[in-house]
Amino acid sequence: MLNVNRSAYYKWLKRTPSDRQLENEQIVEWIKALYEEQDGILGYRQMTITVNREHNTHYNKKRIRRLMQILHLKSVCRKKRYNYIKSTPEVTAENILNRDFHADKPNEKWLTDVTEFKYYVGAEVKKVYLSAILDLYDRRIVSYKIGDSNNNPLVFDTFDEAVRSNPNAHPLFHSDRGFQYTSKIFHSKLVAANMRQSMSRVGRCIDNGPMEGFWGILKSEMYYLKKFASREDLISAIEQYLNFYNNKRYQQRLKCMTPMEFHRAAA
Repeated sequence: MLNVNRSAYYKWLKRTPSDRQLENEQIVEWIKALYEEQDGILGYRQMTITVNREHNTHYNKKRIRRLMQILHLKSVCRKKRYNYIKSTPEVTAENILNRDFHADKPNEKWLTDVTEFKYYVGAEVKKVYLSAILDLYDRRIVSYKIGDSNNNPLVFDTFDEAVRSNPNAHPLFHSDRGFQYTSKIFHSKLVAANMRQSMSRVGRCIDNGPMEGFWGILKSEMYYLKKFASREDLISAIEQYLNFYNNKRYQQRLKCMTPMEFHRAAA
């Protein structure tokens, strides 16, 4: 009925799997386990790095992509929306960074920003805010704070913690023109820490591109994947992801190391 040659059928029936087929079966098991472990956030590039790092292998990303396509697995990440809130500045600074996102050593250039997250209590929508500082050299999160209001203490506490944990750091400090960063009090903190201030131009998110990119990664890989029904669950998820990002998320730009691995290697 199938027009299959009898000898070909029996040859297929008695065949033994090739070494490559057996290897692919092993890779598939690793892919499925990692995909489930990370809630589907790994695309084929991140999957390739993770498989190679965790199993000491050197597979090509094309092979991983092909196997993920066969399994119908792809990253569940979504794209980020951009928002800009106008403010009346007390202090402004030039865009000294000027989109030069390369750094030669740790604590040479820091970026910062605040982003919001929503959670739902019944039909009521509530928010928490995350303030963070990112090092351009190793892309690690230097410090962060989570609060219920997007206010000065949230940003000031984030900065103070970064200074306490890096007392000898005097980086170029870049931000947007949010009201916290243009306040006289914050400017005095920068002067006391011997840091130069740099600011994005009005409405130009790309001037703070890597920080915006980090928000996109965080929200795509953690926040957009579920709907949070309590403040505690949301804060726990944010903190767990930040720990994962700094210590377990491999990055191709960091020679397939995590931010903290790359930071320690430089030290």
